[in-house]
Amino acid sequence: MRVIFMGSPDYALPSLNQLLSSPHQVVAVVTQPDRPKGRGQQMAFTPVKERALAKGIPVLQPQKINEGGFIAQLKDLAPDVLVVVAYGQLLNEALLTMPPKGCINVHASLLPKYRGAAPIHWSIIQGEDETGVTTMLMDRGMDTGAMLLKKKVPIEKQDTVGSLHDKLAETGGELLMETLALLDNDQIRPVPQSHEEASYASLLEREHEQIIWQKNAREVHNQVRGLNPWPGAYTLFGGKTIKIWETQVEDEGVQERPGLVLDIRNGQGILVACGRGSLWLRLLQPQGKRPMPGEDWARGVRLEKGSVLG
Repeated sequence: MRVIFMGSPDYALPSLNQLLSSPHQVVAVVTQPDRPKGRGQQMAFTPVKERALAKGIPVLQPQKINEGGFIAQLKDLAPDVLVVVAYGQLLNEALLTMPPKGCINVHASLLPKYRGAAPIHWSIIQGEDETGVTTMLMDRGMDTGAMLLKKKVPIEKQDTVGSLHDKLAETGGELLMETLALLDNDQIRPVPQSHEEASYASLLEREHEQIIWQKNAREVHNQVRGLNPWPGAYTLFGGKTIKIWETQVEDEGVQERPGLVLDIRNGQGILVACGRGSLWLRLLQPQGKRPMPGEDWARGVRLEKGSVLG
């Protein structure tokens, strides 16, 4: 089939790589415009653009995907199908109905659960044991289209957003190939989503990043994992922000004052009381410094048992 691929971040790369290694013809790649990045604010390509240029695939970067002139440009390429993987803009009806095989989206959750922009983060924050990837036929809604195929992926106890992202991205590429093979031979039947069972994974706000020590230890542990490596969970001490990158649940039953430092131990970090249970802070990052073991920071600021974080 003739495919137009639409995607931008790293999550889309395994799907694009699978397409480029398949019998399908990628006639163009559509990605977000170049944007300034880093301290120097140098203009940077999206990961998808870098890959497409390396393979000699035409790259298109409209400011607004739904403009009539750009849609006509895509139509001239005569695609059989549009594949959308974390592109970053919603498609209008004219685009959705343009290719004869439709627009296929590769979404990082088991729909209808965790529709929206941050399904990987929220699946960990909410303490799920598994998630997965769903391919679907896109419609005008936010991840509301009819489902094509699903594949489950277990969430391991120490998975972070980073590790789970990579597993889901690879699974998404594999599932896309299965989906396109069935679609090409008219052997797939879309299944409507149950909207009553849907949940929404909203964009993360600053309020989601601060650790509330009144929560139980498992909830705080899941929050830390669900915000690593971006944007990071944090607490406060002495008016300064401390990012928390790695934790370990010590006890799920003890009840002390939330945020109270219970112990400081080499090789373990800082033991902090939660609303229920306690948690070792193993790796943290003081404001303006690099990540370090919790006990190293404690020595540097002369943190003592009985101190309170938050």
